[in-house]
Amino acid sequence: MIENKLFERGDYTVNSLPKGEYENCRFVNCNFYGGDISHITFRECTFDSCDFSLAKLKNTALNDIHFVGCKLLGVQFDECNQFLLSLDFENCVLKLAVFYKLKVRKTNFKNCNLQETDFTEADLTSSTFDNCDLQRAIFFKTTLEKADFRTSFHYSIDPELNRITKARFSRIGVVGLLDKYRIEIE
Repeated sequence: MIENKLFERGDYTVNSLPKGEYENCRFVNCNFYGGDISHITFRECTFDSCDFSLAKLKNTALNDIHFVGCKLLGVQFDECNQFLLSLDFENCVLKLAVFYKLKVRKTNFKNCNLQETDFTEADLTSSTFDNCDLQRAIFFKTTLEKADFRTSFHYSIDPELNRITKARFSRIGVVGLLDKYRIEIE
């Protein structure tokens, strides 16, 4: 087990991060682009300004993980080990990321670009979307109960196809709940 270690400017695109368990580690400006970090366990780790675009996460354990200023284009979080999965995102680009069928309750997305992210059948109960761009994000049979969308924008969520009981929206954002009706609101 590797504990309390700082990893800076590591390039794991060709030579993968050694398999093992990483606990309370910090990764800063590391490049995982297209890399394979499958079957690795991360606990209470922070990734700051890292590039995970197209990285492989097959059976990767992400327990209490904080992503800050990271690029996560096309990352398939649905391939992660779901046991104790706990994520937090701040100032991240998650375009085309996949959260299909994941139970990621109480997840915080702050100042994130979530364009075209797939949340199909995910459980995002009590999650917060703070100032996030959700243009063309996919919400289908998604559990969004008690989720907070008040400061986010460009979302389109069909209340008939998603569970939104007690979810919070701004008055302006309510338009994103009526998209399918193609009505004009002035």
